[in-house]
Amino acid sequence: MTSVPTAATTTSPSTAPSPAPGPATDHVVTSAAARRALATARLLLACVFLWPVADKTFGLGYATPPEAAWVAGASPTAGFLGSLTGPPAGLFGALAGPVVDWLFMLGMLGTGLALLLGIGLRVAAVAGGLLMLSLWVASWPFAPGSANPVVDQHLVYVAVLAVLALTRSGDTWGLGRAWAGSRVPGTSTVLR
Repeated sequence: MTSVPTAATTTSPSTAPSPAPGPATDHVVTSAAARRALATARLLLACVFLWPVADKTFGLGYATPPEAAWVAGASPTAGFLGSLTGPPAGLFGALAGPVVDWLFMLGMLGTGLALLLGIGLRVAAVAGGLLMLSLWVASWPFAPGSANPVVDQHLVYVAVLAVLALTRSGDTWGLGRAWAGSRVPGTSTVLR
């Protein structure tokens, strides 16, 4: 005697109960390997933003010698802004000063920390994207002798920031899921 399966013993994929959507179950990217790749890209890009902050603040001897460190009284932006050529050089050179130093360093630090922690990636994508677009325009890639007159690393970083923010890359190897589930206003929407 064979038993006939009943609704209680079989479930078709179309009728299977699915968990309620929310921070713990709602994945934009469903492949675990792709989520890990995005998280790796997020962490690497965090280093791109955090390294200049550390080097310019303390003069670690790479791009910034110790005597040109921010803690030694030097401006973290004056050297770059003063060395620009091309049409936007005058505008960007006039911006050099303490206010721009603070805005630049806080923008780089905030974007880097958001990427590192995996929280606030939408805001980080906007802030970091604006910083990178500013650096792209300031470096004036259209000048003769540039490596690529259209796309350089700054624009690639802008695109990667957008992808990381839109794919919830902070949920993997980050605090994104916990952040979205917290009671902080906006964490499940604009601050995600």
